[in-house]
Amino acid sequence: MTKEKRYSHLNQFERDRIQALLDDGTEQKGIARILDRDPGTISREINRNSRQERVKRDKIRGDYEAGVAEQKAYVNRKYAKYEWKKINNDNDLREYIEQQLMNYQSPDCISGKMKREHQPFYASKTAIYEWLYSNRGQWLCPFLYSKQYRPKKQREKRTERVMIPNRVSLDNRSDGANNRSRYGHWEGDTLGRAKHLPGTVGLEVVYERKARYIEAEKIESLSPTHFNVGMRKIQSRVDPMKSLTFDNGMENRGHKSMGVPTFFCDPYSSWQKGGVENANKMIRRFFPKGTNFGEVSDEYVKLVIEILNNKARKSLGYKSAREVMEEKSLLVKNYPEPIALRG
Repeated sequence: MTKEKRYSHLNQFERDRIQALLDDGTEQKGIARILDRDPGTISREINRNSRQERVKRDKIRGDYEAGVAEQKAYVNRKYAKYEWKKINNDNDLREYIEQQLMNYQSPDCISGKMKREHQPFYASKTAIYEWLYSNRGQWLCPFLYSKQYRPKKQREKRTERVMIPNRVSLDNRSDGANNRSRYGHWEGDTLGRAKHLPGTVGLEVVYERKARYIEAEKIESLSPTHFNVGMRKIQSRVDPMKSLTFDNGMENRGHKSMGVPTFFCDPYSSWQKGGVENANKMIRRFFPKGTNFGEVSDEYVKLVIEILNNKARKSLGYKSAREVMEEKSLLVKNYPEPIALRG
């Protein structure tokens, strides 16, 4: 018989039972069966609300008192929604969060970095978000990536004929590229206003799948010739590429001259190279659709890419993509020094 799930808080009666059963030597799993609760619920209750919050089994019994536990649970529930206020009361914590936000770090990454760096202060991502939405932190909300971009409904694209000579399907890509177990596998794409018009200045973007590293280069047009020129410049700055994955855009017709195994997504399936698509969304934070890259300086493009590569990533253990690339020696020795960011 399947046990019905319950999501109600423990009450005073249940806490009295827990104390009595612990004093009688009952194991936590036995207590859970008697109270018809999940074992994890009982374990968290004992660990969180014991007088000294000891976690070793041989020291738990005797520390748990039902009255103390009920009071602690009440206080935690009452003041949980005010956790964000400690950011206002701690100058060092507040300044750290402000500095990270102005460097385009997300609240989740800021919280994770505090733990990784063993900072003397801490705030959860929920507390940071609540502080941001208060009148004290609203001025920093424009730095939030999530406030700028929201998922849009996908529209069906009309059938379009494209011709890529010697096209190799994504299905033939190696396992090391598919499961992100090897460095050196990249995805590529372009950004530009009115891509179909000749002479359009564009931005070539590539993305390293395992390190989440982004490279970009302005190109004179979105023609295959200029696309390959930009790719060669990018290749000169990173460790030799093992593969490249593209969509079926006409700028990729000259892929055979890149000297790298190239693979192509299925028609109208850009989600198959989701890494570079996500990188494009982050870049669009600074260069909205319709941007004429002919009016954007090379220095500003480099600054934007540096900001994104210095952004801490939860998927990288709250390290930045640049940190990972440097640790794995995936940047050429004469790679330019990072542009100075705030702080």
